[in-house]
Amino acid sequence: MAEAGKLDRVIVIKGPEESERLEVTGEDLMERVVSLAKRRGIIFQSSEIYGGLRSSWDYGHYGVLFKNNVKSQWWHSMVTVRDDIVGLDAAIIMSPKVWEASGHLESFTDPLVDCRECKQRFRADQIKDLSRCPSCGARGSLTEARQFNLMFKTYLGPVEDEASVAYLRPETAQGIFVDYELVMETTRKKPPFGIAQIGKAFRNEITPGNFTYRTREFEQMELEYFVKPEEASQWFDYWVEERLRWYKSLGIAEQHLRTRPHEQDELSHYSVATTDIEYLFPWGWGELEGIANRTDFDLKQHSKHSGRDLRYFDQERGEKYFLWVIEPSAGADRATLAFMIDAYREEKVRGERRVVLGLDKRLAPVKVAVLPLSKNPDLAPSAKEIAARLRPHMSTEYDETGSIGRRYRRQDEIGTPYCVTFDFDSLNDRAVTIRYRDSMAQERVPIEMLKARLEALLAGSDNGSELEEL
Repeated sequence: MAEAGKLDRVIVIKGPEESERLEVTGEDLMERVVSLAKRRGIIFQSSEIYGGLRSSWDYGHYGVLFKNNVKSQWWHSMVTVRDDIVGLDAAIIMSPKVWEASGHLESFTDPLVDCRECKQRFRADQIKDLSRCPSCGARGSLTEARQFNLMFKTYLGPVEDEASVAYLRPETAQGIFVDYELVMETTRKKPPFGIAQIGKAFRNEITPGNFTYRTREFEQMELEYFVKPEEASQWFDYWVEERLRWYKSLGIAEQHLRTRPHEQDELSHYSVATTDIEYLFPWGWGELEGIANRTDFDLKQHSKHSGRDLRYFDQERGEKYFLWVIEPSAGADRATLAFMIDAYREEKVRGERRVVLGLDKRLAPVKVAVLPLSKNPDLAPSAKEIAARLRPHMSTEYDETGSIGRRYRRQDEIGTPYCVTFDFDSLNDRAVTIRYRDSMAQERVPIEMLKARLEALLAGSDNGSELEEL
């Protein structure tokens, strides 16, 4: 849970001189990020033409590409480059017995209080002073706390009775646990090994909010890493460090990240140790990812409730025992939001405001934008041809509407690292200009070498800082 209090950092909007700097508070920063997300069709409110639905958000074209890149980088680091982790895509609706065995039917609850005056509802554990309503200020108006189960209930088939009750999964982990034995056998893995999954989860949150940070429908990126009991502690430490490194490697500033071990009284019923990776959001520190030592709780529970022996047979020891599980569990939506906030910056360029989403190239929704200098019929056909040639190899966008300066600014706002400009000189020298997002430097490149140059740039760390500014 995020610490209470004001944000202890400011965002500096850069100007050419120190005196032109503008310090932006967290609240103002969040407004700017949300405005950018809607203006450029990255993320916007769902069902907006009907007034919207609280805590329900849609990802537009650039948002889909952006979040897919976040998920792709997670999958790459967890599965693609490792030989000890395999993938799974389990069903959202599972047997209700799964949630009985996991403890969700009994324990997956939040304490709920109502205000008798303003009729609003709150989580009791997020209110400092239960003697007064945090919204209207009325004293003695809050009801006694009652436990509220966060799972969404549904029904299978045409009859809504107790025999047809089912639930939308509140986490992706249980699908991994119930499939663990079959996955281990078919992939011929031995501990330590992991099963990774990306998928939707649903929680009937009492107090959703902060844009896409806390929603009732969200996407998880979870790993269940199965280890021998005596190795659990060292693997827990390993995954805390490995997951922290991942966020830093994709561009989040080190000072905006921290790890926070859970106190004994806040541990989940299945955990003997949990550490959160937290990000300094505009409203304060908030959880990005939790790494938990789940012990052998889940496999024991499913073994007991299903009647299937889920113990691992250790041939070297000649004995059977339950494996322990280390779980790094991240939110794809929260990660996407954190990357977007951390990449947001504003600058003054020749007296004009420039908004830049300085995303890591691997996360940028569009890698290259091809722009003719104008709509002139001598320029547009060649520029379109260049875009068509690049498109099979990298995420490419073609844009000819508006002035070249406005088109550059639009690409800056969606995070495009490189713009390729086809101008009148290109008709004669068969070369184009590559414009760098971060430094606004320019580089003239022959058209036949363009693809190779862009691929090298996208694979490397060159930001054009040594080139001449456009």
